[in-house]
Amino acid sequence: MIKKVDHIGIAVKSIEEALPFYTDVLGLKVQQIEEVESEKLKVAFIKVGDTKLELLEPTSPDSAVAKHIEKRGEGIHHVALGVESIQDRIDEIKAKGIQMIQDQPKTGAGGALVAFMHPKSTGRVLVELCEKKEKGE
Repeated sequence: MIKKVDHIGIAVKSIEEALPFYTDVLGLKVQQIEEVESEKLKVAFIKVGDTKLELLEPTSPDSAVAKHIEKRGEGIHHVALGVESIQDRIDEIKAKGIQMIQDQPKTGAGGALVAFMHPKSTGRVLVELCEKKEKGE
């Protein structure tokens, strides 16, 4: 069902201010930075072995990440698990009593299909299912 940890989302107020820690201190490389207008986010992808870190900067004060930062501060926002057949995984998880934030996958950063489980059902951890069709997931 789960292939791997695809990425860890980290909420930041400013990607520009956060990046030097990851690039200069840890020596990691930024793969790309993109805007996800539908989520009111700017996202920086940083590769770490077979997984990624996603720095999530809100572009609007009413985005979910802005609200997260306001309530909880900067830091880990979610853990994304790589899956195949995301709709089947959503249906299986719901059948096991887990509440989903999205019952249907939507397009997220990097063109992936994504859906989030509600933290009330997952021990207070925001867990994302992530299906990528592109080569070099």
